[in-house]
Amino acid sequence: MSPHDLLKLNVNEHTEKKNGLTYLSWAWAWAEALKADPAATFEVKTFNRDQYTEMPYMDINGTGMVWVTVTMFNKPMTCFLPVMNHRNQPIQNPDAFQVNTAIMRCMTKALALHGLGLYIYSGDDLPEEDAKAAPTPVAEAPKPKPVAKVDETLDNSDASRQLFADGMIEYTTHCTTVAGLNSYWKSNQLQLDSLKVTHPDLYQGVLTKFQELKKQFSEGETK
Repeated sequence: MSPHDLLKLNVNEHTEKKNGLTYLSWAWAWAEALKADPAATFEVKTFNRDQYTEMPYMDINGTGMVWVTVTMFNKPMTCFLPVMNHRNQPIQNPDAFQVNTAIMRCMTKALALHGLGLYIYSGDDLPEEDAKAAPTPVAEAPKPKPVAKVDETLDNSDASRQLFADGMIEYTTHCTTVAGLNSYWKSNQLQLDSLKVTHPDLYQGVLTKFQELKKQFSEGETK
Protein backbone atom coordinates (compact mmCIF):
# COMPACT_ATOMS: atom_id res chain seq x y z
CA MET A 1 0.00 0.00 0.00
CA SER A 2 1.22 3.49 -0.87
CA PRO A 3 0.48 6.92 0.65
CA HIS A 4 -1.97 7.54 -2.19
CA ASP A 5 -3.89 4.39 -1.21
CA LEU A 6 -4.37 5.81 2.29
CA LEU A 7 -6.13 8.81 0.78
CA LYS A 8 -8.70 6.47 -0.79
CA LEU A 9 -9.75 4.74 2.44
CA ASN A 10 -13.28 5.52 3.62
CA VAL A 11 -13.00 5.87 7.40
CA ASN A 12 -16.59 7.01 8.08
CA GLU A 13 -17.58 3.80 9.87
CA HIS A 14 -14.80 4.31 12.40
CA THR A 15 -15.60 7.88 13.42
CA GLU A 16 -17.79 9.51 16.04
CA LYS A 17 -19.00 13.07 16.46
CA LYS A 18 -18.59 15.11 19.64
CA ASN A 19 -19.62 18.74 19.99
CA GLY A 20 -19.81 19.16 16.23
CA LEU A 21 -16.36 17.68 15.56
CA THR A 22 -15.53 14.31 13.98
CA TYR A 23 -13.05 11.99 15.68
CA LEU A 24 -11.44 8.93 14.13
CA SER A 25 -10.74 5.89 16.30
CA TRP A 26 -7.01 5.99 17.04
CA ALA A 27 -6.83 2.20 17.51
CA TRP A 28 -8.37 1.51 14.11
CA ALA A 29 -6.28 4.23 12.47
CA TRP A 30 -3.05 2.81 13.86
CA ALA A 31 -4.02 -0.71 12.77
CA GLU A 32 -4.52 0.58 9.23
CA ALA A 33 -1.18 2.39 9.39
CA LEU A 34 0.60 -0.86 10.29
CA LYS A 35 -1.16 -2.66 7.45
CA ALA A 36 0.10 -0.02 5.05
CA ASP A 37 3.61 0.12 6.52
CA PRO A 38 4.60 -2.52 9.13
CA ALA A 39 7.62 -0.35 10.01
CA ALA A 40 5.43 2.63 10.95
CA THR A 41 6.28 4.32 14.27
CA PHE A 42 5.08 7.26 16.30
CA GLU A 43 7.01 9.33 18.80
CA VAL A 44 5.79 11.69 21.51
CA LYS A 45 8.05 14.69 22.00
CA THR A 46 9.04 15.39 25.61
CA PHE A 47 10.00 18.69 27.21
CA ASN A 48 12.25 19.42 30.18
CA ARG A 49 10.22 20.45 33.21
CA ASP A 50 13.40 20.82 35.23
CA GLN A 51 16.85 19.24 35.20
CA TYR A 52 15.42 15.94 36.48
CA THR A 53 11.98 15.66 34.88
CA GLU A 54 10.69 15.44 31.31
CA MET A 55 7.02 15.98 30.47
CA PRO A 56 5.12 14.61 27.43
CA TYR A 57 3.77 18.06 26.63
CA MET A 58 4.90 21.66 26.25
CA ASP A 59 3.77 23.90 29.11
CA ILE A 60 2.27 27.13 27.80
CA ASN A 61 1.04 29.40 30.59
CA GLY A 62 -0.20 26.42 32.60
CA THR A 63 -1.84 24.65 29.63
CA GLY A 64 -0.37 21.80 27.61
CA MET A 65 0.52 21.26 23.94
CA VAL A 66 1.41 17.71 22.86
CA TRP A 67 3.64 16.96 19.86
CA VAL A 68 3.51 13.64 18.00
CA THR A 69 5.57 12.52 15.01
CA VAL A 70 4.33 9.61 12.89
CA THR A 71 6.84 8.05 10.51
CA MET A 72 5.52 6.05 7.57
CA PHE A 73 7.23 5.10 4.33
CA ASN A 74 10.41 6.60 5.86
CA LYS A 75 8.77 10.03 6.04
CA PRO A 76 8.15 11.72 9.42
CA MET A 77 5.12 14.00 9.82
CA THR A 78 4.59 16.02 13.01
CA CYS A 79 1.39 17.40 14.49
CA PHE A 80 0.72 19.26 17.70
CA LEU A 81 -2.52 19.58 19.64
CA PRO A 82 -3.58 21.43 22.82
CA VAL A 83 -4.75 19.34 25.76
CA MET A 84 -8.44 20.29 25.63
CA ASN A 85 -11.66 19.68 27.54
CA HIS A 86 -15.02 18.57 26.08
CA ARG A 87 -15.59 22.10 24.78
CA ASN A 88 -12.26 22.08 22.95
CA GLN A 89 -10.78 24.64 25.31
CA PRO A 90 -7.20 24.38 26.65
CA ILE A 91 -7.08 22.82 30.13
CA GLN A 92 -5.16 24.43 32.96
CA ASN A 93 -2.81 21.95 34.72
CA PRO A 94 -3.97 18.88 32.73
CA ASP A 95 -3.87 15.47 34.41
CA ALA A 96 -2.35 12.28 33.04
CA PHE A 97 -5.62 11.03 31.49
CA GLN A 98 -6.23 14.31 29.67
CA VAL A 99 -2.65 14.37 28.35
CA ASN A 100 -2.92 10.77 27.14
CA THR A 101 -6.19 11.52 25.33
CA ALA A 102 -4.59 14.49 23.58
CA ILE A 103 -1.57 12.40 22.55
CA MET A 104 -3.69 9.72 20.89
CA ARG A 105 -5.82 12.33 19.11
CA CYS A 106 -2.66 14.06 17.97
CA MET A 107 -1.24 10.78 16.68
CA THR A 108 -4.40 10.25 14.64
CA LYS A 109 -4.10 13.79 13.28
CA ALA A 110 -0.48 13.09 12.28
CA LEU A 111 -1.67 9.96 10.45
CA ALA A 112 -4.02 12.23 8.49
CA LEU A 113 -0.98 14.10 7.17
CA HIS A 114 0.08 10.78 5.65
CA GLY A 115 -3.37 10.55 4.02
CA LEU A 116 -5.41 8.38 6.40
CA GLY A 117 -8.73 10.15 7.02
CA LEU A 118 -7.34 13.46 5.76
CA TYR A 119 -10.68 14.40 4.22
CA ILE A 120 -12.21 14.57 7.72
CA TYR A 121 -10.07 17.58 8.52
CA SER A 122 -10.83 19.30 5.23
CA GLY A 123 -14.58 19.12 5.82
CA ASP A 124 -15.32 16.59 3.08
CA ASP A 125 -17.75 13.70 3.59
CA LEU A 126 -16.10 11.13 1.35
CA PRO A 127 -12.54 10.13 0.44
CA GLU A 128 -11.01 10.77 -2.97
CA GLU A 129 -12.32 7.74 -4.89
CA ASP A 130 -15.87 7.90 -3.47
CA ALA A 131 -16.08 11.58 -4.27
CA LYS A 132 -15.19 10.87 -7.90
CA ALA A 133 -17.94 8.24 -8.12
CA ALA A 134 -20.62 10.55 -6.73
CA PRO A 135 -23.13 11.87 -9.28
CA THR A 136 -22.43 15.30 -10.71
CA PRO A 137 -24.80 17.82 -9.11
CA VAL A 138 -27.09 19.94 -11.28
CA ALA A 139 -25.67 23.41 -11.78
CA GLU A 140 -27.22 25.99 -9.48
CA ALA A 141 -27.00 29.71 -9.22
CA PRO A 142 -24.05 30.74 -7.07
CA LYS A 143 -24.95 31.29 -3.45
CA PRO A 144 -23.69 34.19 -1.36
CA LYS A 145 -20.58 33.31 0.58
CA PRO A 146 -21.61 32.73 4.21
CA VAL A 147 -20.40 35.26 6.72
CA ALA A 148 -17.89 33.82 9.17
CA LYS A 149 -19.38 33.29 12.62
CA VAL A 150 -17.90 33.10 16.07
CA ASP A 151 -17.70 29.55 17.42
CA GLU A 152 -19.18 29.91 20.89
CA THR A 153 -17.77 26.52 21.97
CA LEU A 154 -14.25 27.96 21.83
CA ASP A 155 -12.46 29.97 24.48
CA ASN A 156 -12.32 33.30 22.64
CA SER A 157 -10.39 35.14 25.33
CA ASP A 158 -7.38 37.18 24.21
CA ALA A 159 -4.96 34.76 25.90
CA SER A 160 -6.50 31.64 24.33
CA ARG A 161 -6.68 33.13 20.84
CA GLN A 162 -3.08 34.38 21.12
CA LEU A 163 -2.04 30.86 22.10
CA PHE A 164 -3.83 29.42 19.08
CA ALA A 165 -2.34 31.98 16.67
CA ASP A 166 1.17 31.44 18.05
CA GLY A 167 0.72 27.68 17.73
CA MET A 168 -0.41 27.97 14.11
CA ILE A 169 2.66 30.01 13.22
CA GLU A 170 5.01 27.80 15.25
CA TYR A 171 3.85 24.63 13.49
CA THR A 172 4.62 26.05 10.05
CA THR A 173 8.27 25.26 10.80
CA HIS A 174 7.31 21.61 10.23
CA CYS A 175 5.66 22.26 6.85
CA THR A 176 7.83 21.92 3.77
CA THR A 177 5.32 22.01 0.90
CA VAL A 178 2.33 24.05 -0.24
CA ALA A 179 0.16 20.93 0.09
CA GLY A 180 1.27 20.54 3.70
CA LEU A 181 0.41 24.17 4.46
CA ASN A 182 -3.01 23.83 2.80
CA SER A 183 -3.76 20.64 4.75
CA TYR A 184 -2.76 22.23 8.03
CA TRP A 185 -4.86 25.35 7.36
CA LYS A 186 -7.92 23.26 6.45
CA SER A 187 -7.58 21.09 9.56
CA ASN A 188 -7.94 24.25 11.67
CA GLN A 189 -10.50 26.02 9.44
CA LEU A 190 -13.24 26.35 12.09
CA GLN A 191 -10.94 27.98 14.61
CA LEU A 192 -9.44 30.23 11.94
CA ASP A 193 -12.88 31.40 10.83
CA SER A 194 -13.74 32.26 14.41
CA LEU A 195 -10.38 33.98 14.92
CA LYS A 196 -11.03 36.12 11.84
CA VAL A 197 -14.13 37.54 13.54
CA THR A 198 -12.96 37.85 17.14
CA HIS A 199 -9.30 38.78 16.61
CA PRO A 200 -8.77 39.98 13.03
CA ASP A 201 -5.26 41.24 13.81
CA LEU A 202 -4.14 37.78 14.98
CA TYR A 203 -5.86 36.17 11.99
CA GLN A 204 -4.05 38.50 9.62
CA GLY A 205 -0.72 37.62 11.22
CA VAL A 206 -1.34 33.90 10.69
CA LEU A 207 -2.61 34.47 7.15
CA THR A 208 0.42 36.57 6.23
CA LYS A 209 2.79 33.87 7.51
CA PHE A 210 1.05 31.19 5.44
CA GLN A 211 1.03 33.39 2.34
CA GLU A 212 4.76 34.10 2.69
CA LEU A 213 5.58 30.39 3.06
CA LYS A 214 3.31 29.41 0.16
CA LYS A 215 5.15 31.84 -2.08
CA GLN A 216 8.52 30.55 -0.83
CA PHE A 217 7.57 26.89 -1.33
CA SER A 218 5.99 27.54 -4.73
CA GLU A 219 9.13 29.24 -5.98
CA GLY A 220 11.23 26.34 -4.71
CA GLU A 221 8.99 23.74 -6.33
CA THR A 222 9.17 25.43 -9.74
CA LYS A 223 12.96 25.65 -9.84
